[in-house]
Amino acid sequence: MSQNLQTGGKLRPVDLARRHGLSTQAVRNYEEAGILPTAERTASGYRVYTLLHARALAAFLALVPGHGHATATAVMQAVNRGAVDEAFQLVDESHARLLHDRRTLRAVEDALRGLTAESAGTDAAGFRQMFIGPLAEELGVRPATLRKWEAAGLVRPRRDPVTGYRVYEPSDVRDAHLVHQLRRGGYLLERIAPLITQVRTAGGLEPLEGALRDWRGRLSDRGRAMLRGAAALDAYLVELG
Repeated sequence: MSQNLQTGGKLRPVDLARRHGLSTQAVRNYEEAGILPTAERTASGYRVYTLLHARALAAFLALVPGHGHATATAVMQAVNRGAVDEAFQLVDESHARLLHDRRTLRAVEDALRGLTAESAGTDAAGFRQMFIGPLAEELGVRPATLRKWEAAGLVRPRRDPVTGYRVYEPSDVRDAHLVHQLRRGGYLLERIAPLITQVRTAGGLEPLEGALRDWRGRLSDRGRAMLRGAAALDAYLVELG
């Protein structure tokens, strides 16, 4: 890439693609999606990219591991249309989600450590009684997902005798958070059921220690990836001037 820039600062789609192991079509798709700024065209219609486009592509690819494809796309689209504050807000919201995930994992760990054979199912420090709507919103899932978990025996809310509404006691909320974490970790519902049973019977944390360690590692990886993404995004903003 350096040699190409030294010969006039013009890059072909293949120059950008090769550097990142992408296809030229992927580079064109990123431009059409607004992830890259619009390229100038030669008289014959060929795209001409520059260092600015190289910085934009590097920023997008660096943002994806920490923020996800959808957020990384939205950030770059906002920057490229001049809405930098909107891009910063998207980044802030992504950091807030990471912080929420850290706090949720810590609450699950604390609740599990406090379980005993006598208190399992009733003692869930850090959680509160909730209805299905607020719980679904807190987890970022649909109420239908919670009903699916209930049908699978993963959560067991009681029914209010007057209204018939589902009432999730603190222990149910704890279980729902644990199920959510396991689902985010790629666990299938049938693999989660034995772990939930283990929690309810206060059999100890040992069956979960590996999963909890993996979650903490993934959260740390996301945080580090966000730092790399921020550095690449800043380089692009500097290039934009």
